[in-house]
Amino acid sequence: MSCVLEQPVENKQVPPRNLMDIQPGLLHVIKRDGRLVVFDPNCINLALKKAFLAVEGDAAAISDRLEAITTDLTNEIVAQLSQRFPTGGTVHIEAIQDKVELALMYAGQHKVARAYVLYREERRRQRETSLPTVTAHRLMVTHPDGSKTPLDTQWLSNLVLSACDKLTHVDPAQVLADVKQNLYDGVAIKDVYKALTLSARTLVEQEPNYSYVTARLLLQELYDEALTGLNILHDLTCESIQKHYQAAFTGFLKRGIAEELLSPALEAFDWDELSHALLPERDQQFTYLGLQTLYDRYFIHANGVHLELPQVFFMRVAMGLAEQEGDQRNQRAIEFYQLLSSFDFMSSTPTLFNSGTCFPQLSSCYLTTVPDSLEGIYNALRDNALLSKYAGGLGNDWTSVRAIGSHIKGTNGKSLGVVPFLNVANATAIAVNQGGKRKGAVCAYLECWHLDVEEFLELRKNTGDERRRTHDMNTANWIPDLFMKRVFEKADWTLFSPNDVPDLHEKCGAAFETAYEAYEAQVRAGTLRGKTIPAVQLWRKMLGMLFETGHPWITFKDACNLRSPQQHVGVIHSSNLCTEITLNTSADEIAVCNLGSINLAQHITDSGELDTEKLRRTVKTAVRMLDNVIDINFYSVPQARNSNLKHRPIGLGIMGFQDALYLKKVPYASEEAVEFADRSQEWVSYLAIEASTQLAEERGAYTSFTGSLWDQGILPIDSIQLLKKNRGEYLDQNTDTALDWNTLRKKAQKGMRNSNVMAIAPTATISNICGVSQSIEPTYQNLFVKSNLSGEFTIINPYLVQDLKALGLWDAVMVHDLKYYNGSVQKIHRIPDELKQRYATAFEIEPKWLIDAASRRQKWIDQAQSLNLYMAEPSGKKLDTLYRMAWIRGLKTTYYLRSLAATGTEKATIHDGALNAVQSPTEPKLCAIDNPNCEACQ
Repeated sequence: MSCVLEQPVENKQVPPRNLMDIQPGLLHVIKRDGRLVVFDPNCINLALKKAFLAVEGDAAAISDRLEAITTDLTNEIVAQLSQRFPTGGTVHIEAIQDKVELALMYAGQHKVARAYVLYREERRRQRETSLPTVTAHRLMVTHPDGSKTPLDTQWLSNLVLSACDKLTHVDPAQVLADVKQNLYDGVAIKDVYKALTLSARTLVEQEPNYSYVTARLLLQELYDEALTGLNILHDLTCESIQKHYQAAFTGFLKRGIAEELLSPALEAFDWDELSHALLPERDQQFTYLGLQTLYDRYFIHANGVHLELPQVFFMRVAMGLAEQEGDQRNQRAIEFYQLLSSFDFMSSTPTLFNSGTCFPQLSSCYLTTVPDSLEGIYNALRDNALLSKYAGGLGNDWTSVRAIGSHIKGTNGKSLGVVPFLNVANATAIAVNQGGKRKGAVCAYLECWHLDVEEFLELRKNTGDERRRTHDMNTANWIPDLFMKRVFEKADWTLFSPNDVPDLHEKCGAAFETAYEAYEAQVRAGTLRGKTIPAVQLWRKMLGMLFETGHPWITFKDACNLRSPQQHVGVIHSSNLCTEITLNTSADEIAVCNLGSINLAQHITDSGELDTEKLRRTVKTAVRMLDNVIDINFYSVPQARNSNLKHRPIGLGIMGFQDALYLKKVPYASEEAVEFADRSQEWVSYLAIEASTQLAEERGAYTSFTGSLWDQGILPIDSIQLLKKNRGEYLDQNTDTALDWNTLRKKAQKGMRNSNVMAIAPTATISNICGVSQSIEPTYQNLFVKSNLSGEFTIINPYLVQDLKALGLWDAVMVHDLKYYNGSVQKIHRIPDELKQRYATAFEIEPKWLIDAASRRQKWIDQAQSLNLYMAEPSGKKLDTLYRMAWIRGLKTTYYLRSLAATGTEKATIHDGALNAVQSPTEPKLCAIDNPNCEACQ
């Protein structure tokens, strides 16, 4: 790239800033005259003292109070800068002064802050009249080969103008002005791109469209990197890139196959036809978070150079999913590509990672049952390692492993119980990362009659014997209905070692209750080892540990089993890592599920109605894609292959539910939202089942279909009666319908392609890619910073901004208010009550609304849903009521319990958009919302 310098403007000379002046690991400050100096915290302290003295008078200079306040504020600002620049870097003097200003405001020193603001403004006016303007014209740019050329400011301007094209309420001049502040003499060309994206992203809090500006600027960097890496001559504008896409597509495929990054099976496609089907203009729909996520973790690279462009990425995934479509492979690949690239549907992360590669591990979730033998336990741990290696999330059922103190026949010794083996499983998850792209993740399940359950509850505690703790592994309670009945009845509960009651874990419903009560009688008679405790005591400990550590999660065994379409061929022993998969497991079968999610927001019409015809098209294609995953998938263990090919389960879910409510102008905490959850999921259920019956007509029913609930004409909505029969008065779940289910029952009885078709996953990552809300989640905050493996991103609610603009309320004061109130609108008096209801955030919504909406969805779903629950001020009583309600309403599982105490609050600086964590005054309890540790289901 050649950057040609325009004729320099005559200007007063200033000391140059030079790349060689930068000392690695140190933070440097760009002064207003362009000099680079090492950051000195004493300058902040001095500025703070001057601000206080200006308000309180010179006599305050000797005050110990003043010294303490300014020292504390200085330390806070330094900590924020250290957090943002942990390995050193450069920051402009204005950005530091912004932090000083905000620190004074948050400390309640409003008079001092005001004086400081006025002082800065006066100094700015003085500089404008007395000092020359520092321009970018003098700056030299350093290229990768070490050569230097003058910065071409016209090139810089063109990039910014192109990125802002056709976007409203964005100002290219503002972006350019900020860019020039962050450049210095000798800056590397890659850092010019970084300065561009940084300058645009800091404006997101003022205008959501700057997220698209930032994404487009990042696109320019990606285009340059990929096209250069593929040896394609190019220029760089959003318009000219279209002519390079076809060359990039074929060049990437050739290079990828040659370097064994891509499957040779892709050679069977018509590359020319597919390249002409690419839609480069769809690159413009990415938000910054979405594109940066793809860039950092999804696009294929070689020797550190990214080679995939966004539309090439989607086509690569589509080709991988169409490999076995025979003569229709090209048409199907284009069909799949159009669905993915439109954001109407998105496959799960493992599919996006690996489709079309030499190791197409496309499935999301694996569920295993660990047997009660040393050989079986370590075989299970080996399976965990192999499955995690290729990006699978794991759910392990450990209930069969004998309890502490149990007799070991082979050695005539005593068992140490299940906990030491869980510690090994925890270490295995840490040791084996997922394809080098993310940490391994596992969830251990234990049925609550296990004699080790009380110690199991304490696995995530920060105190006690570290050898009996698993800080990096999730845990979940597997709770039968009988236990919940005993809790309601305030009756006793008996704990057993599973080797003494080997059939108990294989039973559910009435059969379980009969066997359990028989074993209890033996304990009372003294012929069987057991421990009897009040059921409420154990329940309280479950909730207490959930409150203290965020684990174990609460999941319900009988709701999963009694409503399972596959209860004729086995038992569900646990759920998966994210609690939305409910499939049978055994010694011979490792359950596998293949996930993808419909973007519900993309299926809302301009009038706020659900577009059912578009939804029908989306679901039909999505189900075909998910079914294809089963045959194409790379299986690292044979038990997984056997199970997946025999039963062919898929999990079609949804995301963008909150966006859909915004488009409908409906508050989450309302009967209208609950009704929409019901009706929208009914349509998804109907269409997904219909699509699977159509695939069965084309490809045949799954092997174990005969005897299933489908075969009996019992659909998910009908299976509620099976649960009701076992629960009686303890089930209160709506069963209303709106569609013609009789016709679909008859179709299902003729054959289903898939044993299970629906599951609502968390979608934390793929929702970021699509720029919508996660899964079925309410909005976390209307303004906050999201932290993930790709960095920190300012997130602002664009729907709120749009509504406030319509009322003439969106201004700088509103931005400040949103920051001050942590993204909440409830205490901002200017905002009408109607908007306060619509834009209530997760912790401002009574959790009963989440339960009610989830209950309505659950009646249509043959598996489960990842349901996070939010509670601003948790207490034992509230948790007790909430989880009893979840059981009564027929939920199968619950996921994380979020609390403000654990999450803390985050606030943004005024100008640079970086939000800084404010530590909670109490020890964290429950689970932090911004720390999801698995993306297999995402």
